[in-house]
Amino acid sequence: MVFSSLLFLFLFLPAVLLLYFVSPWRIKNLVLFATSLVFYAWGEPVYIAIMLLSTVTDFSFGLLLSNPKRSSAQRKWIVVASIIVNLSLLGYFKYADFLIQNVNSLIGTQIPLTELALPIGISFYTFQSMSYIIDVYRGTAKAQRNWLDFGTFVALFPQLVAGPIVQYSTIAEQLRHRTVNAPLFAEGVRRFIIGLAKKVLLANNIGLMWNTISSSGTDSLPALTAWLGIIAFAFQIYFDFSGYSDMAIGLGMMFGFRFNENFNRPYTAQSITDFWRRWHISLSTWFRDYLYIPLGGNRKGPWKQLRNIMIVWLLTGIWHGASWNFLLWGLYFGVVLVLEKWFALKLLLRVPAWVRHVYALLLILIGWVFFAFEDLSDMGAYFGAMFGMNHQPVWNNESLYLLYTNAILLVLLTIASLPKRREKPGSSPVIQLGWHAMLFFMSVAYLVDATFNPFLYFRF
Repeated sequence: MVFSSLLFLFLFLPAVLLLYFVSPWRIKNLVLFATSLVFYAWGEPVYIAIMLLSTVTDFSFGLLLSNPKRSSAQRKWIVVASIIVNLSLLGYFKYADFLIQNVNSLIGTQIPLTELALPIGISFYTFQSMSYIIDVYRGTAKAQRNWLDFGTFVALFPQLVAGPIVQYSTIAEQLRHRTVNAPLFAEGVRRFIIGLAKKVLLANNIGLMWNTISSSGTDSLPALTAWLGIIAFAFQIYFDFSGYSDMAIGLGMMFGFRFNENFNRPYTAQSITDFWRRWHISLSTWFRDYLYIPLGGNRKGPWKQLRNIMIVWLLTGIWHGASWNFLLWGLYFGVVLVLEKWFALKLLLRVPAWVRHVYALLLILIGWVFFAFEDLSDMGAYFGAMFGMNHQPVWNNESLYLLYTNAILLVLLTIASLPKRREKPGSSPVIQLGWHAMLFFMSVAYLVDATFNPFLYFRF
């Protein structure tokens, strides 16, 4: 089940809200936990067992860590055991076939593939569950002694399948003490509608353009068509994922939770370092807090800092998928970030802001080519098309047609990517209500006849 579906909007969500608000406080987490399991089971009920296994395991490890009689060495081994269990589950379901394929190709074996479907959201809830154990070990959070509360943290449907990744220490208090008032609920509804419109009206429509271009022969694309295609993909993945994050944050508010922001106008960045402070903030924060800083961060000299950056980005790449293109994507951004740390940021400060912005956008678009093509030969052909190395004209009639028919949409996407203006103090609530009502009804109207409603981050 996805948020941008009529089933969710008009059946599941209203039923959950009604059940939640008529229930006494003592069973509200039970309501959220049970309905979250229903939400998850709607797509693949078998894999509930995997999520519950991860939940029970880390809850038990947390209790073991809470014993004051444990020695420092014992506590470390408990954390190591938890990480091994979590990463083993993630590794088996997400990376086993990738490893088998590469072993078979490398040494000529014929090991059969597992051909297991990837459990939806496993990358997200695994990282959340691991954050709990590490937070308890560090003493930044107390061990949870109520299994239901911990299960609610792991399974909470607003951010279960696509984040934002919620660190336990940021939500521990909210699991036991939270309130929903009219302003917070209204802000949650507003935020959800904005996210729904971004996903349905913007991401889905520009995604059609990307599908048209990417399904053409990549080795015969004119340069203009190739650049239009990767620009379309950049807009699609941003409004798709940030829209889903907005919906998740809005849903959290409706139930009294306050999740951290996950995007901050990333396409306004003036460097790649700046971009990654703005894009998928919860993932960047997770890797910073639980990997980069423990490795030493920037505290042990410049060379180890550069090493730590590369380790983090290779793992960030492979976190996104079991394919060589994601590893190359992580390597690409790791190298760029290292170069910026080394000297490029100093040089960028000497040029005008618009030059920094063009620099960042160009490198971001190149990065999305690595991300978009799992087939490395298609990736290479697309790069060749973008830079005029495929002996094709710079543009043709189809290029101009795509540009002409999508010009208004591209302008709207560009405007929506810019920093939003502050509302005037006298802005009418009636006008705001009308605006959000119109966005909702337009989104629903689109979904009624929609045949194209993908969600790119379900595969992660």
